[in-house]
Amino acid sequence: MDDQDAGEKAGFKGLRLTNTLTGGKEDFVPLDPADVRMYVCGPTVYDFAHIGNARPAIVFDVLYRLLRHLYGAEHVTYVRNITDVDDKINARAAEEFPSLPLNEAIAKVTETTERQYHEDVAALGCLKPDVEPRATEHIAEMVAMIATLVDDGHAYAAEGHVLFDVKSWKAADGSLAYGKLSRRSLDDMIAGARVEVAPYKRDPMDFVLWKPSKPGEPSWPSPWGPGRPGWHIECSAMAKKHLGETFDIHGGGLDLIFPHHENEIAQSRCANQSGAMARYWVHNGFLQVEGRKMAKSEGNFVTIRDLLNTREFGSNKWHGYVLRLAMLMTHYRQPIDWTVDRLVDARRMLHDWLDYCTAVDPATEPPPELIAALSDDLNTPRAISVLHELARGGRAQLDVQKAAELGAALEFLGLWQGEPSLEIYGYGIEVGTGPADMDVLPLIDARAAARKAKNFAEADRIRDELDAMGIQLKDSKDPETGELVTTWEVKR
Repeated sequence: MDDQDAGEKAGFKGLRLTNTLTGGKEDFVPLDPADVRMYVCGPTVYDFAHIGNARPAIVFDVLYRLLRHLYGAEHVTYVRNITDVDDKINARAAEEFPSLPLNEAIAKVTETTERQYHEDVAALGCLKPDVEPRATEHIAEMVAMIATLVDDGHAYAAEGHVLFDVKSWKAADGSLAYGKLSRRSLDDMIAGARVEVAPYKRDPMDFVLWKPSKPGEPSWPSPWGPGRPGWHIECSAMAKKHLGETFDIHGGGLDLIFPHHENEIAQSRCANQSGAMARYWVHNGFLQVEGRKMAKSEGNFVTIRDLLNTREFGSNKWHGYVLRLAMLMTHYRQPIDWTVDRLVDARRMLHDWLDYCTAVDPATEPPPELIAALSDDLNTPRAISVLHELARGGRAQLDVQKAAELGAALEFLGLWQGEPSLEIYGYGIEVGTGPADMDVLPLIDARAAARKAKNFAEADRIRDELDAMGIQLKDSKDPETGELVTTWEVKR
């Protein structure tokens, strides 16, 4: 083993990650163990974040926590950007504030939406990133990177646009270097990118680095005329500014692999003449709602704010820790079917765990079994098994050491910050953790069926079960039909 190999091995702390770039699970060896660097694509701030946007925020928050534990908080830098220049932002601003100049309307939309996003992900237990750059604060860096690409023959100006010349980037053997992350053929990439047919493009795959602004839109000076950056160049410039030409981890959702991350790699490597932009590319899987792809057109578009504050999903409000656990129940690379049943299961698990561990002070360190599970490619299902094992026996068989370790594990996973169990998960607290319709109505229906069958012993048993849950029933007759109607409320 030479000195370089020994130095690299010294930075290995047992963490293994699936690297999309190579397609396999690899030992994570940072470039510099004293300066571990991670970049994750953040929100475009034009609307409330949907629950699918919550998944990368939670996944990479867990990875951030793990890196801080393994390498020391002072040795880890987590950058998550804010995209505040985009066509969707312009459209939303014009729609919401038609009487204002567009720049003023855009400022209102982006400032409000960014604040909402921060509130929502904080409610999900996510730590703040170390750096959160805004695209509009890095225009100079973008212009400089584009100018380098033009000078080196990797980009060209045409009709006020600047485009990256995809075929200019060649591998050592002379083949096309573009497309290695997504492993797509050129024809597949052309079809998948839904590329704009424009007469000024040399090739359909060429993508925009700079474009002219329409009248009233945000605009900045450049050597190619006033305009604004394309989406992809934003992340390349911000990552370089805050993490350097090559850094350790780049994260995001599977939907960003192509074309966004593919384009980031191409422009960053060509502009910096580097062998890599990031050494590990980590991507989380998709999310669908009740078996269907989440989309506004499907009528199942659910925002984080909806779930936290309104009765839009499953007739209930849900605590942020419940939403977080519901995400972590599935491995980050696998798809999630976002269902009410999943949330109910997560809520019940948290309720049981907190009832157990709040009896003692949490341990100062998370249990090693938890760290081992997370170090295996963020295996959160296995980590949850560790929590179940620590809580085995429940309050009737309190094991002080296990309860303390459970508390530390919950804190480490961002599922608890020391709040009393009943404050968060107790019955009657309208934060999605006490009884909800999906918990109570099946029992009410079963009681009604028992009464109809004149099985009054069973009906009384169900009433006693509801009473033990803190539920008070009220029977009355519908004045129009004469049928028995049962309503419920939490006993005070």
